[in-house]
Amino acid sequence: MKKLLRVDMNMATAVVEDLPDKYRLLGNRGLVAKVLNEEVDPTCDPLGTNNKLVFALGLLAGTGFPTGNRLSVGVKSPLTGGIKEANSGGNIGSQLAHHGIQLIIVENQPNPSGLFLLHIPAEGTPRLLKADHYAGIGTYALVENLKHQFGDKIAVACIGPAGERRYKNSTIQVTDYSTGHPSRAMARGGIGAVMGSKGLKAIVVDRPKHKTEVQYADKDKFAKAMKAYLEVLHRNAVTSTALPMFGTMVGMAVTAKTGALPVKNFSGERCGILEEIGAHKFHQNINRRGGKTGLACQPGCPIRCSNIYNDKQGNYLTSGFEYETVALLGANCNIADLDIIAQMERKCDDFGLDTIELGAAIAVCMEAGKIPWGDGEKAMALLQEITDDTKFGRILAQGTQTVGEYLHAKHVPVVKGQALPGYDPRNSKGTGVGYATSPMGGDHTVGTTSGMPGDSKKTGRAKMSQLFQVAYATVDNFMCHFASFPLTTTHRYAVTHIAEALAGRYGGDWTENRVWGIGLETLALEKGFNRRAGFTAKDDRLPRFFYDEASPMTGATFDITDEELAEVLPF
Repeated sequence: MKKLLRVDMNMATAVVEDLPDKYRLLGNRGLVAKVLNEEVDPTCDPLGTNNKLVFALGLLAGTGFPTGNRLSVGVKSPLTGGIKEANSGGNIGSQLAHHGIQLIIVENQPNPSGLFLLHIPAEGTPRLLKADHYAGIGTYALVENLKHQFGDKIAVACIGPAGERRYKNSTIQVTDYSTGHPSRAMARGGIGAVMGSKGLKAIVVDRPKHKTEVQYADKDKFAKAMKAYLEVLHRNAVTSTALPMFGTMVGMAVTAKTGALPVKNFSGERCGILEEIGAHKFHQNINRRGGKTGLACQPGCPIRCSNIYNDKQGNYLTSGFEYETVALLGANCNIADLDIIAQMERKCDDFGLDTIELGAAIAVCMEAGKIPWGDGEKAMALLQEITDDTKFGRILAQGTQTVGEYLHAKHVPVVKGQALPGYDPRNSKGTGVGYATSPMGGDHTVGTTSGMPGDSKKTGRAKMSQLFQVAYATVDNFMCHFASFPLTTTHRYAVTHIAEALAGRYGGDWTENRVWGIGLETLALEKGFNRRAGFTAKDDRLPRFFYDEASPMTGATFDITDEELAEVLPF
């Protein structure tokens, strides 16, 4: 039986109970949405006592299904004011699954205030431990200290000083399976601030002495379906070759060619520094310096798109160096130096900051004239202001919208208060529709259509976004987006393998429509939460400059009408 762990920070208790049946057939993002709708007032203060921090595993966690052990976290976002889910790989999902824990709900705030660790020991009885001695410590040093305290087999989800300070651009960092470093970020929406508001510095999970066995309705059916889906991943060129070799950086060439790559604060210009920050330079640096590609961020992942990126002296700098970080801190700021971008990412992971939000905010600073375009050293200095807690550092740490308002910037690329990620919506219109209409706001995990044929044209983009948003919300209940890539490209029939896997795991009749229905239910829950939080159709819009100013590279504007946007998620 799956378990729910309820943590009351006011009472300093951690109680395990059976997972209610109503949560049995949702996972990750869908389960987060269900709990937040039932237990959180959408009008509450995101950093107040009535918000809750919800961690959820996927429907296929613990089974061995490809990328099935991702961990989601959800809150009412202090950045957007609406519902927010973020997820990550790493080793913590699998270790929670081995303890039989499907859901963690953290509620209330400590009184008196202080810092705590939630420790799930090998024997399985969770406990809250005082952690005031870890106040202000970065995630890298924290994880090393925790390994000394609990052993090197632990999995950790933690916040850095940014979360403790309740910065709206703060992350929860998760330990990577291949390196053990806290380099996997549950990044967007200021979720680290909510964890900080709960006084929770880290969740530490030991390997269990007795692993919880997964209960299958039909284990042979499940095994057959899992094997079939693995074969699909091996036959797809992106998941079998491109991602293991280049990681997510493989996307740089595609977006630079189509104009989707954000350049100089989403100016729509052609990228002039691709040779310095593109996938081939990235791969060259890794090979010459003794780094690695083709690593798994979570146990058993067949795609292995993670990496180790070393500095010029061959010393470890960061891992999981990814497209979104390079797009926003590189091309969007015109910084033509992968090493400086990697240094900034390492500092963000250690301090607990979202590189996407930071890159967008720094680009606004550059356009406003605070620092010059392309000046990596001065960009590093701005990041240092955040860590030093200067006046402007505190403004920068509250996100791109706050920075834009403070500097009276003309171009502020945000939707629902959250910075847009690595795709210009004029040249990837399907992605732009997703930014506008998703309950999550500007987010690359809601339905990115970049690279699809005709994506710079208006025709069919609203319908495509609808399909992609349902698909992304569906797979966000049980796997990584990269493992789902064949479902929207080369192997659309493969959803039948997922249906068979779910039938083998849970029993019952699973059809293709029932699988996609999970995504529809998830989106409906999210939209319902936001509606009660006060969001209206007027919030489902991009910043005006994308409509009014053509991309110099392609001549395109974002020309999807309000009426068309209203039909994308009409519930």
